[in-house]
Amino acid sequence: MPRSSRRELTRTGYRDRHGRGIRSAVTGPHLPMLHSRFSFFDACVGSGIEYLRSLWPEELASVRVEIGTTPPGDPGAAGVERWRVDRRARRVVLYRVPIERMAHLHRDDDWHRRSYIESCVFRAVAELLGRDPWEIAPERYRHF
Repeated sequence: MPRSSRRELTRTGYRDRHGRGIRSAVTGPHLPMLHSRFSFFDACVGSGIEYLRSLWPEELASVRVEIGTTPPGDPGAAGVERWRVDRRARRVVLYRVPIERMAHLHRDDDWHRRSYIESCVFRAVAELLGRDPWEIAPERYRHF
C-alpha cells in the first residue's frame, strides 16, 4: 500500500508531522542549546582560571590553559591523568572526559560538579606553580 503524499520533507529535512509544523529544539532554531556538558565544563574552567588570575596576576600572566578531550596514549601506572602540566611552555591541559566521568561525587548536581572541576583547575595550577592548592586559593579550594 503506498504511503500518503501528505508527508513531505521540508528544505531542512524535518518532517511536517500531522500538520503541526516543523520540529525544532525547545530554545528555537536560532538560539544555541541552553546547557551542554562542554559549555558547562568550559565555563567552570574559565571562572576558576579567572579567579586565580585575579589572585596571582604576575605568576599566571603567561600561562596558557587548554581543554582537551582525553589524554593521549594508554593510562600510566597511576591511572588516567586528569591534567597535564608543562612548566617550560607554561601550559596546563585539563582533560574533560576523565574529570567528568571519573569523579565520584556524593551528590551529582551542578554545584558539586562545578566544585570538583574548579578543584582540578586549582590542583593543576598549583602543580605548575609548585605550591599547594589551598595556598593559591585559600577561600575557594575544596578537596574532593
